[in-house]
Amino acid sequence: MRCMPSGPASRHDRPIFVLGCARSGTTLLRLMLHSHSRIAIPAETKFVLPAYTARCGFGDLTDRKNRRALAEWITGDRSTKVRELGLDAGEVIDEITDGPPTLGSALGIVFRAYARLHGKPRWGDKRPSYARYAGPLLRMFPDAQFVHLVRDGRDCVASLLEMPWYDGDVHHAVSLWRETIDQGRRLAARLGPDTYYELQYERLVADPADELTRLCGFLGEDFDPAMTHPEGLARQIVPSRKRWHGRTRDEVTTGRIGSWAERLDPWEISLAEAAFGERLAEYGYEPSGLPKPSTSQLAHFTRVSAHRRMAQSKDALRERWRQHHEPNPVECRLVTESSASSS
Repeated sequence: MRCMPSGPASRHDRPIFVLGCARSGTTLLRLMLHSHSRIAIPAETKFVLPAYTARCGFGDLTDRKNRRALAEWITGDRSTKVRELGLDAGEVIDEITDGPPTLGSALGIVFRAYARLHGKPRWGDKRPSYARYAGPLLRMFPDAQFVHLVRDGRDCVASLLEMPWYDGDVHHAVSLWRETIDQGRRLAARLGPDTYYELQYERLVADPADELTRLCGFLGEDFDPAMTHPEGLARQIVPSRKRWHGRTRDEVTTGRIGSWAERLDPWEISLAEAAFGERLAEYGYEPSGLPKPSTSQLAHFTRVSAHRRMAQSKDALRERWRQHHEPNPVECRLVTESSASSS
């Protein structure tokens, strides 16, 4: 699996990263992509960003002992879910230890092993927060492609507030959708149409075949009709304990579009529409026509939004420090296995 091509990159082996605001349908899209005969995308394992953040602590990866320690952390740390990939940990550890001395290579080896396990040549990963961390992902995987799924922000907010794992309030949920949309805009301008692709949840569920055909065109893949029926795969691999993904086991439907009108209070809808500004209209989402929120509600949202921006600025400062002190390059140096075997 090529991550850092030595020549012109083949469109058929580039890593695929799926992103979007939480509760925008990224799990459904991941299942659709994983249903493709050539693409393997696991459930969220949550080890890529923690490994990147901790990279300075792993030491010089030109030392085999440090690569092995990194591999043991990736496969054994209980804060991640790598164990759920079904891989042989010992084999992965050996492959990372014997592999190129960069963090991106070590992470790429894990995903390559997952794709190999499923008999597929191409891998990807899904995590909503990747919208915010596209920079680190591109440092590790310079030839990656990004797929951003956009959903009506009011539906995202309504769904987030119902999640047992979400500990924010409506102000944070509204901020999250707005931030993700703005991050997507910046990515589109920075990366261009060969690397960044955007699609809307509402169109995806209304006409899966058409939208997925377009997506496959971006990815450089032939459309696979199995992608339009991810429910069979979901019944096999989506744990029943994740009740919030229960609808992925049913046929693709438009039934949840616009359900925010019944799930949110009128003041929450008004706040969301005011905070989103023109972003909803730019995607074709109709306004509710409700009165504007009160001054106090807007002031509260402004404080929350400013606090979030400050926290993100501090994170950016810490990241600059880490880049200055990282002991190795981070870009993936794996090459396509088929190319390596034929050379």
